[in-house]
Amino acid sequence: MKKKILILAGGYSKEREISIKTAKAVFEQIKNNYKCKILDPKNGFINEIKKFKPNVIFNALHGRYGEDGYIQLILENERIKYTHSGVEASSICINKIISKKIFSKNKILSPKYLVFRENYEENFKKIYKQIVKNLKFPVVIKPINEGSSVGVFICNKRNFFKNLKKLRTEKEVLIEQYIPGREIQVAIMGDKKLGTIELVPKRNFYDYKAKYDKNAKTKHILPVDLPKNKINEVENIALKVHKTINCKGITRSDFRFYNNKFYLLEINTQPGMTKLSLVPEIAKYKGINFYNLIKWIINDASINR
Repeated sequence: MKKKILILAGGYSKEREISIKTAKAVFEQIKNNYKCKILDPKNGFINEIKKFKPNVIFNALHGRYGEDGYIQLILENERIKYTHSGVEASSICINKIISKKIFSKNKILSPKYLVFRENYEENFKKIYKQIVKNLKFPVVIKPINEGSSVGVFICNKRNFFKNLKKLRTEKEVLIEQYIPGREIQVAIMGDKKLGTIELVPKRNFYDYKAKYDKNAKTKHILPVDLPKNKINEVENIALKVHKTINCKGITRSDFRFYNNKFYLLEINTQPGMTKLSLVPEIAKYKGINFYNLIKWIINDASINR
């Protein structure tokens, strides 16, 4: 009898569209070998889960409510096996402030930062002075708990306040030292290093469009042109942070490489699984096809993550 796999996708975050693309890609890979269904978790979705009675829930949600420990807590309470990281690791990794504190505590290099909290007009002069003193321009501003480069802006002195106002609905905004250099990303699979890829975006940086629009023509480089010891170094950092935060399944860590140093930007607990996604590309390069990657993720599922 075929295993039942319920794929959670869509949700309420700004990454809804990418979540649906991930779910469709996963569904196409496994539909012949599993009994599977895609479910958008709206009101009453627990009843839908109980009707379907899945053996495993493949969590294809991205961003808030899907990648932040919220849905994971519900699934654990329902005693249903699910994929990717658990409640605590998910909530830590999506919060850029908490995760950066953990990076620092564990001597993992990450860009310096400030946190901006509400009252934009009133606090603007104060934060501007702090940036000039502690970070210098340009800086990167971003919401503390979104993924896929949603709401991320590289700012100079002239456009800083204009871009900051675009995030005025956010209670907290991360203002981060801008690190130039190369975009290096590392995938971890379970407790092993899966591999490394370099991205060369045609756009200003590897933003939402560069990630998901094939017309953006971001260049993906495999193998990465770095000495073996530097590849080992960045993969060891990614594995260290994966284990330190107690992540499960697949993670992808995003780095900037500058002046011979790797700066960890963030760790993603539910990387995309679309045709343009990086983890399937890295896996393929390492001899793991897309179906076997998804099968591994499903087999890795458990109740207490």
